[in-house]
Amino acid sequence: MSRIGVYPGTFDPITLGHMDIIRRATKLVDRLVVGVTTNASKSPMFSVEERIAAVEREVAGIDDAAIQVVSFDTLLMSFAEAQGATMIVRGLRAVADFEYEYQMAGMNQQLNDRIETVFLMADVSLQPIASRLVKEIALFGGTIGKFVSPAVERDVLARLAEQRARA
Repeated sequence: MSRIGVYPGTFDPITLGHMDIIRRATKLVDRLVVGVTTNASKSPMFSVEERIAAVEREVAGIDDAAIQVVSFDTLLMSFAEAQGATMIVRGLRAVADFEYEYQMAGMNQQLNDRIETVFLMADVSLQPIASRLVKEIALFGGTIGKFVSPAVERDVLARLAEQRARA
């Protein structure tokens, strides 16, 4: 039986923390599906298509890993079932994450107890990274190179320049 994992997120933008979880999750599964979702409450900087392209570009360098990047706008458990997943991978950064993730895992277990939720702790050096904060730092002229790849940094800065030009 093939072990398929789903790692869901908005990835707006994809950070070094996300990449750490992706690399480590590939060691647990035969195929990892990175599910790029919409979350209007997060006011995305990039479209779903742009985020998929960025994630595909970033994961291309991960050797010996079967990674597929797919968008979804359904209930996470429905998406995981459609992918044939045996596990949902979630990254934890801090205690605040745990409270929310614990509740979500419990609800997901009620929906389908055959799909496990697996929590991976972010690398200590990457724990404070959050996409929301990366965007905020960049918006106010701060340097984000410690938190994202050079390509993602260029994407964010280019998007901010476009937004400023339109304003």
